[in-house]
Amino acid sequence: MKSLSRSAAAIALLCAGATVASAADDSTLALVPGGPHPYFAAWEQAGVDAAADLGLGEASYKIPQKWELAQQNQLLESLLSQGYNGFLIFPGDPVGAVSTAEELAGFGSPIIAGGGCYKDPSPAAFCLGTDTGNSAYLGAKELIKAMGDGEKRIAHFTGFLVDPNTQLRIDAVLKAAEEEGATVVQVIADIDAPEPAEEKINAYLAANAGEVDGIIATAWVPAVVAANALRRMGTDDIAMVGIDHDEAVISAIKDGVIDGTMIQNPYGQGYIGAYALDKLRSGCTIKDDAPFGSNALTEKFIDSGTAYVDASNADSYLDTMRAETDRILADFDATYLNCE
Repeated sequence: MKSLSRSAAAIALLCAGATVASAADDSTLALVPGGPHPYFAAWEQAGVDAAADLGLGEASYKIPQKWELAQQNQLLESLLSQGYNGFLIFPGDPVGAVSTAEELAGFGSPIIAGGGCYKDPSPAAFCLGTDTGNSAYLGAKELIKAMGDGEKRIAHFTGFLVDPNTQLRIDAVLKAAEEEGATVVQVIADIDAPEPAEEKINAYLAANAGEVDGIIATAWVPAVVAANALRRMGTDDIAMVGIDHDEAVISAIKDGVIDGTMIQNPYGQGYIGAYALDKLRSGCTIKDDAPFGSNALTEKFIDSGTAYVDASNADSYLDTMRAETDRILADFDATYLNCE
């Protein structure tokens, strides 16, 4: 993903002077996903840009070796011992990860959940992520529209069951289908990695392509694998809506292989998360009346943005998320923080 360094909102913050004067140059922040995954790659550049733009000591992207809660916990404890003092974390498990977050917070390190939420109660100041249920719901609605008249039999390919977003997506797609008289004929989960996605999606389509009118993929790797499978099949009998902005997905939209994708804003999560962690380290607190949203896991949710991309805007999707990041940053302090 292209760097958003010195975006409009970042420049405005720098020019404001007083807004960033309290930046703590000793803020040594870690941006930690649940494991290796292409979705979170944008966090790395976000941390680099936030450190440069905001005068942070460091904002580094640190990845557990495997997508296992124990691996993430060990990494977080190691980072704490190395002097990291603020953490943006995608919880490896919304409940099981809370105890380690409490340990970090006990040493005075602010915690923000990014990309996925802890289940309340937790020490996280808030959760900054996609409203995944709403995104999947809107994506399913777009898919059903693309399928047109006739039968509407949907296959849903989705992510890890330990991911707190996966069940939200499954429920949202079912809800949209029920509302529109469509049927979810198959849900294949736990395939947000290349080997299981290739094996299960290709096997399913080889055996059942004639029984499916539409595909929705609500995790990165299944979206890529399903888009590539439809390209190889050369069929226009199956509509598809994916997720995220992998080059294979965007190219498939431009070439008419699939209908669209629901993009998210991982860069904004990383950049805004680093900004907020530093403000919390500098003495700011969360407003009691901050207008947080809520989801099934938390009452302290901020939507980092989502949008539908089809052939009409496939060349400008980055601009959409740049604008969303700038919008959130522009009044973040006034909306969410007390910085007296």
